[in-house]
Amino acid sequence: MKGNNTKAHLAVLSANLLYGANYSIAKIAMPEYILPYAFITIRVCIAAILYFFLFKIIVKTESIKGKYKKFMLLALFGIAINQLLFFKGLSLTTPINAALIMTTNPITVLIIASVFLKERITKLKISGILLGIIGAASLILYGNQLQMSQSNALGDLFIFINSISFAIFLVLAKPIMKQYQPLTVMFWLFFFGIFMVTPFGVGELKQVDWSTLPTHAYLSIGYVVLGTTLIAYLCNLYALKNLNASTVSTYIYLQPVFATLFALLFGKDIPNVLHLLAAVLIFTGVYLVSKPTNAVQKPRMD
Repeated sequence: MKGNNTKAHLAVLSANLLYGANYSIAKIAMPEYILPYAFITIRVCIAAILYFFLFKIIVKTESIKGKYKKFMLLALFGIAINQLLFFKGLSLTTPINAALIMTTNPITVLIIASVFLKERITKLKISGILLGIIGAASLILYGNQLQMSQSNALGDLFIFINSISFAIFLVLAKPIMKQYQPLTVMFWLFFFGIFMVTPFGVGELKQVDWSTLPTHAYLSIGYVVLGTTLIAYLCNLYALKNLNASTVSTYIYLQPVFATLFALLFGKDIPNVLHLLAAVLIFTGVYLVSKPTNAVQKPRMD
């Protein structure tokens, strides 16, 4: 069991490293060469095909009869809303802004878990929630470089809603992961996801001029499909089999670090005072939310 937990921690760490790089790598192709909804449609369709073959080769068969509605709900929050709003938001804001706002995810996991799982929220945790929201709101309201930017603000808002959607996905996916193998879950999520994202992406796909797409744009698309869709999703779901949702969501704190490093490496963004202040508020909020309520309630050692 301990060995499985170690592998699970390494898996979720790897997933967040891939996600951290994704903030800058996805912007190499988007929105200059391909618009966000078209990007997501390509991503989901190709991933569904890859997961289908992996499912047939490795799992062979595992029925989800009677669970179709649950899988469709997971696809809605984990694929459709999550990916559409993330890429749309990322096309409008900066990599560092997006990564910082995504660190509110553990806070939203706590709120949603309290609703669905009836977990108690203390005054300390409420303080943490408020600090995290203020930190995210400061980016949403003031945009990049301490200036009001309508596109940045809208992009930050989309990223924030995406964070909420991903939190719902993590909470709802936990019981499903106890019953099914990760490849089974991923195949069905992306299968249902095709029908949810395609209506948004058809129009934008028609605008893509594939004949003039440069090599680096193709490489960007390839990384998003193989890295953040195929590998990262599997890593997260594997981790959920052995760790609780709040532990998995905690690793998202590393995304701003990875995202900042890659943003500086690719020259996509430059940290400023607002990023630092927002990070302090968000991380303080996350610390308060994650802190055990008393000495009796010891944290689960995952």
